[in-house]
Amino acid sequence: MSDSRVDVVVVGAGGSGLAAAIEAARAGGRVLVLEKGDRVRGSTGWSVGSLSASGTSHQRRAGIGDQPGHHFEDLGRFNAGKGEVDNLELRQILVNESAAALTWLEQLGVSFVGPSPEPPHRVPRMHNVVPSSAAFGVCLARECARLGVDIRCGVSVTGLIVEHGRVRGVEAQGADGAVQTWRAERGVVLAAGDFSASREMKARYFGQEVVEADPVNPLATGDAQRIAEAVGARIVNGRMGNPPKLRFVPAPPGWLQRLPATPWVGRIMALAWRTLPQWVVRPFVIRFLTTALGPEATLFRCGAVLVDTDGRAVPIDPRNTARHLPLTPQRMGHIVFDARCAAQLRSWPNFVSTAPGVAYAYLDDYRRGRPDIYREANTIEALAGLIGAQPDLLAASLGERTHGPWFALGPVRGYVTLTDGGLAVDTRHRVLGQDNLPIEGLYAAGSAGQGGLLIEGHGHHLGWAFVSGRRAGRSIMGILEN
Repeated sequence: MSDSRVDVVVVGAGGSGLAAAIEAARAGGRVLVLEKGDRVRGSTGWSVGSLSASGTSHQRRAGIGDQPGHHFEDLGRFNAGKGEVDNLELRQILVNESAAALTWLEQLGVSFVGPSPEPPHRVPRMHNVVPSSAAFGVCLARECARLGVDIRCGVSVTGLIVEHGRVRGVEAQGADGAVQTWRAERGVVLAAGDFSASREMKARYFGQEVVEADPVNPLATGDAQRIAEAVGARIVNGRMGNPPKLRFVPAPPGWLQRLPATPWVGRIMALAWRTLPQWVVRPFVIRFLTTALGPEATLFRCGAVLVDTDGRAVPIDPRNTARHLPLTPQRMGHIVFDARCAAQLRSWPNFVSTAPGVAYAYLDDYRRGRPDIYREANTIEALAGLIGAQPDLLAASLGERTHGPWFALGPVRGYVTLTDGGLAVDTRHRVLGQDNLPIEGLYAAGSAGQGGLLIEGHGHHLGWAFVSGRRAGRSIMGILEN
């Protein structure tokens, strides 16, 4: 099909894109979703899976009184001192509709546990998906199939078709290299995520340590921002984004990660979370979390050292422990420490990793759950052999830490989890041009349509993905009420 017609083309099959597709299809639209990856996922599928919302059934069941007005104020506390202008209209939309988005997801089969506390939220608001963030893609794709949404993977959108000042469709390239054109009667929704994997766009806004840092999602190359800028759109808060964060290299999938992210598995895990004692549930939670989390700064406060692949010490910035690692030759290293530090990392408050409100992971949790990154040796020379470092450099890096045995966790890399520079949009999620007027026929959602909204804190990016995606899908079909 070199030239096909639908009502709506959605670019990106992550959370915001699939949400937009579902709502547009429910309104009677013929919807096509184009995804350049080989499957439905997006950055949503790479996330830990938390969604912060106020006024939810989970809060009411826990006896927690909450309201969007308080959520609005607390979100402002998260954003204090960021140095960029916040979009308060979009913040109000997020807090007003986050609970409805969570309920909508549950109706599609997604299960959550919580809520969990995270200051400066005044009450617990963080809801965590089970069994994993893959559940979003499974449940939303199933609903898309029921509605007749056409999802095509392996297709990269390369440009927008503009006629008489209105976006009329997209140009794309399939996996075979063939150029394809799809025309959209109502318009295009851009939901292709952020630009954390684009060296060119990161260089425009950030320093070299961010440019060199690996992205969590290698497909987040700023396609939506790039093709929208080509037709006159603008990026807001391009300098905003998470600095590089230390994360362990991905784990090989185990049996827990192979559990199908289907609704029945999620319901069983949610029921177990609510009813079973924590000493029963915790081993399963920890085994999953240790595959997805990174080291916290507590390791370095108790004497651990970050070294590069040769064993040279890498400077630690207390405000950003991963800042200098991406500038090393291999952009990768290990965290090494002696027995005294290891003893501290076995109990509170010296945890290795944390999923806020869910669980803390200590050294013994990593020994059991991530044997692929855990190393222990009786001498520095033996430890150097286990991690491929030079013994003399490693010994110099450890300095006066002389209490064996010796330990290493890694490899670790400095990853950029996301960038917050999204396209300027209005409250109907129409993309705005340089004159601040809507570009007709062009909409954006999720990170691509963040519009200057500052959304620090766990669970707000996912909340915005589903809130804005749902709204964009209704808006393009002309049925958005507010």
